[in-house]
Order: sequence, then structure tokens, then C-alpha cells
Amino acid sequence: MTEIKTPTPREAFELLMDGNQRFVRGATEHPNQDAARRTEVAPSQQPFAVLFGCSDSRLAAEIIFDRGLGDLFVVRTAGHVAGTEVLGSIEFGVSVLDAPLVVVLGHDSCGAVAAACSALENGQTPGGFVRDVVERVTPSVLAARAAGRETAEEILAEHIEHTVDLLLERSRVLAERVAAGRLGVVGLSYRLVDGSAQLVASRGLDAAVPTVT
Repeated sequence: MTEIKTPTPREAFELLMDGNQRFVRGATEHPNQDAARRTEVAPSQQPFAVLFGCSDSRLAAEIIFDRGLGDLFVVRTAGHVAGTEVLGSIEFGVSVLDAPLVVVLGHDSCGAVAAACSALENGQTPGGFVRDVVERVTPSVLAARAAGRETAEEILAEHIEHTVDLLLERSRVLAERVAAGRLGVVGLSYRLVDGSAQLVASRGLDAAVPTVT
């Protein structure tokens, strides 16, 4: 397998967003999805991004970012809640596979966020381990409301940014790579209807973050 130069965090981010723009336009290229690519990456992998997203069935990373085999190292949980297994998986993608970008991907109409909002309003939480998911999302909802951010889109943006900060607070590996300019960590909010991913949080990139309205 021919060694590929690792992109910078910004180059990796632009590569990812270019694919999303193709998806939105309906002009997908389906790169790296053929038999030749399968053979190429069989011996080893060199993904350009670690994508930590919600498990929602409508959030298939390789589809919405128009990528293929070996491009993305994907970790997914309901509501993109982060436990030790998630942190370990993300650190593996960064420290072992040398991915220059970590993406936290949330989306509108997220069931976990809606359940956390509902639990705060009526005092009832789901049973089983779903309760744990809701409890991990609840701090984001409380923080958003304390800041006067009440709409569903604002609460989602708060939860995405909270997750970005949580990863950097809990993982020395990620924080040190961001400080050294070797890693970017961004938060994207995905819109189910039009398929677009909007930047809502950025650490280690020089792009300005647009205000969520």
C-alpha cells in the first residue's frame, strides 16, 4: 500500500465538508468504494478523520460525507454520549492511526436530546440503560437553558459543543495534540431534511464558528 501524506487538520476538515456539499447537491462521487480500494486498505488503514456521532440510523457517516473504505474511523453512541470506551476508541484513531481531525456529529430531532428535555419538564426518565444516556445529555440541556438558549437548535448546539469540550477535558492525548497543532476537534450539526452539516464548535482550526440562529 502506498503511503499517503497525512493531511493537516484544516485539510482534513475541508475534505470532509467537500464531501458533504456533494451529498447536499446530489452530486456524490462515491470515492474509495470499489474493489481496488478494498484491496488497497486491507493491509492497514489511514483514516483522515475520527467521526464520533449519534447512532441515529439517518446519520451514516460515509454516506452524508461522500467517503469510502478507509477514510473515516467511526464511533457512534445514542446522543453521542462519551464513556471510557468511546474515549479509548477516539484516542486509538488519533494516537495509533494518526488521524488529524476529530468530529463530533449531532443532528436535529435527536431522540436523546428530546428525552432529556422531556425528563427535565415532567420528571420522568426512561428505564434501563437508556436512562444513563438521558442523564449524560441533561447537563447540556441545563447549560443551554441557563444561558437563555431555549430552542431545539440552540440546545443541540450546546450539547455538541459540550461534547467537544468534554473530549478535550478528559483526554490528555487529544488536548496535547490540539495544543501542538497536530489535531483539530470540531462539532457539526447535521440537518436531516437538507443533509447539510453546519460547524458549531471548533478547537484547533482557525475557521470562525458561525452563530446558530
